[in-house]
Amino acid sequence: MNNKSALLLGASGLVGGFCLQALLAGPSYSRIVLLNRRELPLSPHPRLEQKVVNFEKLTPSDFSNADDVFCALGTTVRKAGSQEAFRRADLDYPLAAATCARQAGARQFVLCSSVGADAKANNFYLRVKGELEQGIGQLGFPALHIMRPSLLLGKRNESRLGEGLAQVAMPLFAFVMIGGLRRYRAIAAQTVGRAMVAAAQQGSTGTLFYDYDAILHLSGG
Repeated sequence: MNNKSALLLGASGLVGGFCLQALLAGPSYSRIVLLNRRELPLSPHPRLEQKVVNFEKLTPSDFSNADDVFCALGTTVRKAGSQEAFRRADLDYPLAAATCARQAGARQFVLCSSVGADAKANNFYLRVKGELEQGIGQLGFPALHIMRPSLLLGKRNESRLGEGLAQVAMPLFAFVMIGGLRRYRAIAAQTVGRAMVAAAQQGSTGTLFYDYDAILHLSGG
């Protein structure tokens, strides 16, 4: 067992839940800390700690002794209620967390972003994701790993009608998504969660991006 500490944001979400499973299943971290708005109903585990925080008031002390930080925070404009609320949840909170983590001495940051993320995109969702990638990239992490999955496959706690229909339809058309279109193939959230943990074990430095094929490879899929 390595004497390293991992910190996870977004453990209550689809990808975050699978990321947590992968963290607990492997021997890479002797301490795994969850930062949540409220305590999650999880079974006790000797390596797992939960810390309830206010994401409006994060400080570097919330990230003390964290070597690697995993971020799977994310929502939709519909669920957030407005573009302003979405931007706060998907940009302001993750960026503040990354800033505090770097100030606290974290060496690696692993982010679940989105295929097509671009700070100059016309699409609001993709522009916010791109701005987040850009902002975290300027913080100076020795290693920054950015996952860029397309539609995530998996059962969510909340209902998202559009996503539900797409989850049925998109895998049926995967065979025509070849070449440059492969990165838009739907992918299992469990695969992304596993890949996030695997990315941090590579010993790589710099900013690295992972699309469909790279995520599959990392996860062993």
